[in-house]
Formats: sequence, structure tokens, C-alpha cells
Amino acid sequence: MLLLAAAFIVAFVLLLYMVSPLISPKSLKLPGAHVVVTGGSSGIGKCIAIECYKQGAFITLIARDENKLLQTKKEIEKYSVNDKQVVLCISVDVSKDYEQVENVLKQAQEKLGPVDMLVNCAGTSVTGKFEDIEVNSFERLMAVNYLGSVYPSRAVIATMKERRMGRIVFVSSQAGQLGLFGYTAYSPTKFALRGLAEALQMEVKPYNVYVTVAYPPDTDTPGFAEESKTKPLETKLISETSSVCQAEQVARVIVKDAIQGNFNSSVGSDGYMLSILTSGMSPVTSITEGLQQV
Repeated sequence: MLLLAAAFIVAFVLLLYMVSPLISPKSLKLPGAHVVVTGGSSGIGKCIAIECYKQGAFITLIARDENKLLQTKKEIEKYSVNDKQVVLCISVDVSKDYEQVENVLKQAQEKLGPVDMLVNCAGTSVTGKFEDIEVNSFERLMAVNYLGSVYPSRAVIATMKERRMGRIVFVSSQAGQLGLFGYTAYSPTKFALRGLAEALQMEVKPYNVYVTVAYPPDTDTPGFAEESKTKPLETKLISETSSVCQAEQVARVIVKDAIQGNFNSSVGSDGYMLSILTSGMSPVTSITEGLQQV
């Protein structure tokens, strides 16, 4: 009887694996697609732009520093796969004025077509003990890390729903999966992205638009180097127990998960286990993912 029950369970699981591809999102084709990357002048954002460009996408880079944008544009263009590809640069603060963000994205779409994938990578960090962090730092981080993702997403979502296709990526952090010592200003802003992503995915899934939340670990970027200068001793001791990933590796994983329509995107075995442990009621993209969580 036990063998029969075991055989039934195995057969059922195999059936689910076979059916899973039929109900999973269809992959987004990047050749010729228009990909917008905020915070795209350095770090993970720049590497995501390069990865998409390597696959034939047209890129709009958005960041505040115009000089950095132009330097990054030259670097990305080295990876072109055809002479039709374009890298468009727009200097704007995505966290301050929604109308301005909406206008620049309209201009980008007039030049390169509707946005097929938006990657919200603009972000900043302040570390320190709760009582040592200036109050305005909490306000600034919420504006940049949260509203800086809300505004661009709000500007493109209507067109994506009309076209019944699109991808929106929110680059959170492992500090957005669990609270960490010294990150009382930063962690809540990254947790907020997950809440936004979960609610938004429920609204847009019927329109074939899929949301991805990326949870990169400590990554070797200019932002991480700057953040490390102000970390409390206790936070530094915690960080020393984990390895630092390369931005290129993180970017490849995020792009792969986004084009496949996966809701969660994590890097490495520890990141995978953390995503499983903290998945809660997050959307499940496929039967396979659901079985893995169980």
C-alpha cells in the first residue's frame, strides 16, 4: 500500500513538471526589445544594461550623473550585436518629480518604441545604528529606493497592459528579505519593494505582464564600496562571513529570471535557500517553483 501511495505521488509530481511549461510565462525575446534601466550608469544597473545589449536589445539608461551616463554609453556600445542597436541616455532623478519621469519615458518610447522591460535599479544606502542615523536619511532612502521605482513603473504600466506584454523588475536586496543590524534605514525601503511587487503582480498578470523582484547579495559595486565605509562594526563582522558577488554574475541571473517571468530572483545557493525560507505568500510563477517551496 505504501509503495502504491509513493508511486502515485511520484507520478503526480512528474505530471506537474510536464504540465508546468504549458502554464508558465512565455520568455520575453530581447533582440529588438526596448529595455529601460534606472540607475544604469554604474554597478548592477550598468551590468544589466550590458547583458541586455549583448542579447540585441535597445537600451535607455536613466541616472542623475550625465557624465557617468555618457561614459557608460560608450562602454555598452562595445557589445553591440548589430548596427541598428541604440543606447539612449537620460539624466533625471527618478525619485523627485513623477511628471518629469513620465515625460522623459514618453520621449524614450517615441525614439525607441514601447518599453518591453523596465529594470528599477536606482538606489542608495545609509548604514548605522538607528539612533545615529539622521531623520532626513530615512526620508531620502524611502524616496530613492521606493518612490524611485514607483514613478518609472507607473509611467510605463498602462502601455504594457494595452500591449499585453512586458516585464518590470524591482532590484531589492537580501536586506529586503530579512532585517539586518545597521540597516534600519535601508531594509524597510527594500521590504517595501516586495510589497509593491506582490500587489502589482496580482493586477497585471491577466495582461501578460510579469513582475520580478531581485534579491542580490553583497555585490562588488561603487555603491557597496561607499556603503562599507560607514558600516557599524557589528555589521562589518556579519558581512565578513559572506562572500561578495560580482555585478556581472548578478546581472546575468536577474536578466534571465526577468525574461522568463520569474517572480523571485536570487543568486547562489544561499540566496536560493533564503528566497525559499522567506517566500511566504509571494506569487508562484510555475508549478516547479511551488513544489520547490513545499
